[in-house]
Amino acid sequence: MSIAHYFTFIRILLSPIFVFLYLEHESLHIDLVVLPYLLLLILSIAELSDAVDGYVARRFNQVTDLGKILDPMADSIYRISVFLTFTLPPVRLPMILVFIFLYRDSIISTLRTVCALKGIALAARPSGKIKAVVQGIAALLIILLLIPFSLGEISEESLHNVSTWIVGIAASYTLLSGVDYIIAYWPYIQRSLSPQRNQN
Repeated sequence: MSIAHYFTFIRILLSPIFVFLYLEHESLHIDLVVLPYLLLLILSIAELSDAVDGYVARRFNQVTDLGKILDPMADSIYRISVFLTFTLPPVRLPMILVFIFLYRDSIISTLRTVCALKGIALAARPSGKIKAVVQGIAALLIILLLIPFSLGEISEESLHNVSTWIVGIAASYTLLSGVDYIIAYWPYIQRSLSPQRNQN
């Protein structure tokens, strides 16, 4: 365990807190007007931890094989939790968009794990880094839309439609980043998936 890993775990720990606040804000007596600002605070901390863990790992030479696997896993858990939460009212994202995030990350994570078991650690691709930024911006824009919605300035239908377009764009890029990852690392993936021959 390194310092960078602890920042990575912050995102994992924040995931259920985000979900709980969104779902149970009424039972917690949190006004809808206040809710977007709390969600914005959690999102900011999570995104900051993502930037800090990468900086710390590089600055203090703490880049490890564990970190290469743990960091994207934490990103996946956090961001999928956020978008899955937004499938519920009032945002009501189409579930199929969230499944694009889920399938992409599940496939890539499985391939990385298989390669890791064969002693090959696959680092994140630049397209994956951009994907994380795009998804973070999409989540931020939805939370910002919740502010005028909570004040009655936009309708729930408008919130749903605009949010769907925003996440649709993010989902499209997410799919492309998955294809880019597989193409870039295909020789390593193929080697890891190939059965080992006994050498006499």
